[in-house]
Amino acid sequence: MAKFRLLVTTALAATLSAGVAAHAGLITSETVVAAVPVPEPADVKPLTPADVVEQRGVQPDTIAPASTPDQKAVDAIPVPTDPVAIKIKELLDARADRMFAAKKDFAAAQAYYTAHNFAPVWSKDGAATDSARAAIAYLGTVDREGLDTADYRAPSFKTASSPDQAAEADLRMTATLLTYAHHAQNGRVNPHHVVKEVAYNAEMLDPADALAKIAESKDVAKTLAEFNPQHPLYQRLKTKLAELRGGNVAGQVQIGKGPALKLGKSDVHDARVPDLRERLGLPAKNDDVYDRELADEVSAFQKERGLRANGELTAATVDAMNGVRRDHSREIEIVVANMERWRWVSHDLGQAFSMLNIPDYTLKVYRDQQVLWQTRVVVGQPAKPTPLLTETMKYITINPTWHVPPSIVHNEYLPALARDPGVLARYGLRVSYSGGQVSITQPPGDHNALGRIRFNFPNQFLVYQHDTPDKNLFALTRRAFSHGCQRVQDPVKYAEVMTSLGAAEPYSQDRIRRMISAGSETDIKFVNPIPVHITYQTAFVDEAGRLEFRDDVYGEDARLIAALKSEHGSIVDIPVARVQPSTTVASSSSKKSKAAAATTAAAPSSPPPASNPVVASTPAAPTSPAAANSSETASAPAAASGAEAASNSSEPTSSATASNTTAPAKKKRTRTATAQAYSSSPSLFQMFFGGGGRQAPPSYVPGRGYYR
Repeated sequence: MAKFRLLVTTALAATLSAGVAAHAGLITSETVVAAVPVPEPADVKPLTPADVVEQRGVQPDTIAPASTPDQKAVDAIPVPTDPVAIKIKELLDARADRMFAAKKDFAAAQAYYTAHNFAPVWSKDGAATDSARAAIAYLGTVDREGLDTADYRAPSFKTASSPDQAAEADLRMTATLLTYAHHAQNGRVNPHHVVKEVAYNAEMLDPADALAKIAESKDVAKTLAEFNPQHPLYQRLKTKLAELRGGNVAGQVQIGKGPALKLGKSDVHDARVPDLRERLGLPAKNDDVYDRELADEVSAFQKERGLRANGELTAATVDAMNGVRRDHSREIEIVVANMERWRWVSHDLGQAFSMLNIPDYTLKVYRDQQVLWQTRVVVGQPAKPTPLLTETMKYITINPTWHVPPSIVHNEYLPALARDPGVLARYGLRVSYSGGQVSITQPPGDHNALGRIRFNFPNQFLVYQHDTPDKNLFALTRRAFSHGCQRVQDPVKYAEVMTSLGAAEPYSQDRIRRMISAGSETDIKFVNPIPVHITYQTAFVDEAGRLEFRDDVYGEDARLIAALKSEHGSIVDIPVARVQPSTTVASSSSKKSKAAAATTAAAPSSPPPASNPVVASTPAAPTSPAAANSSETASAPAAASGAEAASNSSEPTSSATASNTTAPAKKKRTRTATAQAYSSSPSLFQMFFGGGGRQAPPSYVPGRGYYR
């Protein structure tokens, strides 16, 4: 049996061996043609462990299942399950932008809620959150910031009993807070709607950033308050507003009318003395004597206000002490309007900056929120107001050349030249005509309209600060005589102060005077440009903590107060008068006239007259270069009051003009008559208009531009 098993096993083994050999022969004897060429065995290198690791890290594109955009959206934005969140999503999907004051606010809210799965921000479990209650409480007190609480009505979360109502309340709360943030940071009124010329660089509110800041704040009331200006100039007004509303305003005592008081050989008694001492911050006394101490304080007050500082209590001094205040309601309106103006300006005024307040006719330089230095200025006339702006002073020019701006050329000098072609030459003005453009310049000198120093902060309005040869206007109380630029009473000291802040090295007054004496036009460049803010503050708090009011020289308060009172804070249609240069002139065209213009392009120039003669301040008469410069047509009798203006104006009030100019007609000229006057002097007309009508005014050249 054992032998049989052995034989069977041997036979099976032989059979299997024969089958394998036959199969091997079949493989090697036939050629298999593959559809895709297969590399030779010798071409394939054996795999290494590194190859295995590398291949594990690389996955074919077809392994990962393709995902559709809809699937990605589902993964990125989970579907809300909270009933209120579902309703918020539905409202946002339905574009509930009617709740929001601006489209950007709605877009910010939509993005914020979407990022937070549409969860309510201001309510939880059917009740207002602590942050919501704090925000609502704060909105009820914003009248302290000069805002109207009626503009920020918060929804009631107590009555929001359904998911629909709760969702709408949440969105309305968000919309209300964004509206408040806009008003607190940038103001309720667009300044361009109520001001003739304005260019501030305040940072506009970003609603997305504002919403995130408010919604995620740990102290909502503090966060909301910080949207308002935080600098002392605003905060002091805020304090005075609270005092006005509470009937407790320091320094608000009114001085009664009466005879003038002045020191004499004997004591002067007057019942107004106690009120006068209180108004000036002096300790009370048990008598009513107008003594030396009181007279000295009156004199200091007069000097500060631009009055004759003689220590005599005159009617003008009493009026200045009482200001424009009549009743608290009017004062409150003015203070609120001035708080609104601060919102237009950048909240970061700078560590060091120059600030000019138009109604106060004063320029102050600040450093670390303290007044470093101040001086008087002359500002633009009401018809040619100084614009409100923020720029940076980049350099100072010693011995500047005056490039007459086109508005003065067309409106003032052309009519003057029509009557007397040599009038500008007598003022040292040089007329040139090139490339179809006319330009008038005045070289540096004692009679240059810009004086000896120009302070440059290039801006779209072409206005600057500068010296002036006409110093007498600084003695006036009201100093609005220029074309828009600002004349500085003490430019040498101003240059010293500003170079100490912005230039690579300080320039002493002696060094600056030596540069002036050298006579060459020189720029002092600033390595650190200094911010220049031109503001319009008819109410402000002085360094002694007193609330001061100034005359509304440009009528800006009335326009702004009306806008603030308009329904829902919207802008009412308030006309803003704008003075535009006349563009109606006669025209003709010929090559001959253009050739004639080339021969008469440059008017002869002569040294400025020693007496600096000026032309009468009448509509048809030319002004002197100093009067028609970047800051001046000094028609003082029209801008100042009574004898004060007549006695202090830099120009005579007679109707006679300098040299051979003719007396103006009593009636105002029409535009047609003015054009006829131009054409009555062919050489003049051809020189300025080239026979082809009015040429385009020269373009502004940075650093050597026009000055009004």
